[in-house]
Formats: sequence, C-alpha cells, structure tokens
Amino acid sequence: MDAVDATVEKLRAQCLSRGALGIQGLARFFRRLDRDESRSLDSGELQRGLAELGLVLDAAEAEGVCRRWDRDGSGTLDLEEFLRALRPPMSQAREAVIAAAFAKLDRSGDGVVTVDDLRGVYSGRWTEEEVLLCFLDNFDSSEKDGQGGVTLAEFQDYYSGVSASVDTDEEFVAMMTSAWQL
Repeated sequence: MDAVDATVEKLRAQCLSRGALGIQGLARFFRRLDRDESRSLDSGELQRGLAELGLVLDAAEAEGVCRRWDRDGSGTLDLEEFLRALRPPMSQAREAVIAAAFAKLDRSGDGVVTVDDLRGVYSGRWTEEEVLLCFLDNFDSSEKDGQGGVTLAEFQDYYSGVSASVDTDEEFVAMMTSAWQL
C-alpha cells in the first residue's frame, strides 16, 4: 500500500467513524468548499477543509491525494472520483441486488434504462420525458453521458454511495428488494 492509499484509508476510517452519513457529509462539505463550482479542490483547499472537520492531513498527504485524483492535469483533486475512492468496497450481495434492480428496469436488455424501459412504471401524472429526467437526475453522473438513459455503471455508482450509509448487507438487500420490488 502506497502513502496515498494509506491516507485514503485513514480518511475513510475517520469518515466511517462519524456514522453512516460520514462520507455523504464530507461530500456536502466539499461541495460547499468548491466555491467556483469546478468540482475540484487544490491541495491547500483540501487540507484546510479537512482540518475544519477535524480530519488532519499534512501538506505532503494533501498533495499526494490531489495528484492521485487529478483527472485533467490541473493540479486539483476531482471531487467525484475522490469521494468514490473513499467509499468502502461493496460486498457481492450488495452488488448482486443492485444488478438485479437494474436488470428489472432495463426491460430491453440493452444496458441502458431509457424512457421506453420506464413505460408503464410511472403514475400517469408526469410525462414520460419528466419521468426520465427525474430518473437521470437521481442516477446519472454529474457529467451527463448523452446516452439518454442510465447505464449500469451509473446505477452502481449511485447505489455505492447509498451503500456506504447502510451498515449491514441484510439491511441494504432488504432496502433494495423493497424499493425495486425484487
């Protein structure tokens, strides 16, 4: 394990020790720090922000974390990628129930949930386009992929965030089973 991985493990443990919403709380906090809405922070902003939360990194640790999740070479930390890295890995049971829910929604089996897949699922108060837009807002990444639907990867990413706030596999599987009527 390199120094950056060790730093991420330290931050993950500190976040999780704050309870089920630790990582989600950190995500909200980061978004408030990101005043220019660039979805990134430089190492100084990261270090100061984490210090405000009582999560202490030295300058070298903050710089290493920023370099690891610097997608565009700008010297800044990509917040979405970093927050994904902080989430604990999901168990096979959690991954399986997420895949089952997606498969149920993806009626066409093409790997993308679209308006056609959602036909008949909505209550009739909204148009099909409104249903899809609402669905996309919940599950699609912040950078819309232009596919006009939700992919399995986007669905998994969303539920990976939810998973971080659910303590046991049994609770998570029960929640998904109930929510998606599996």
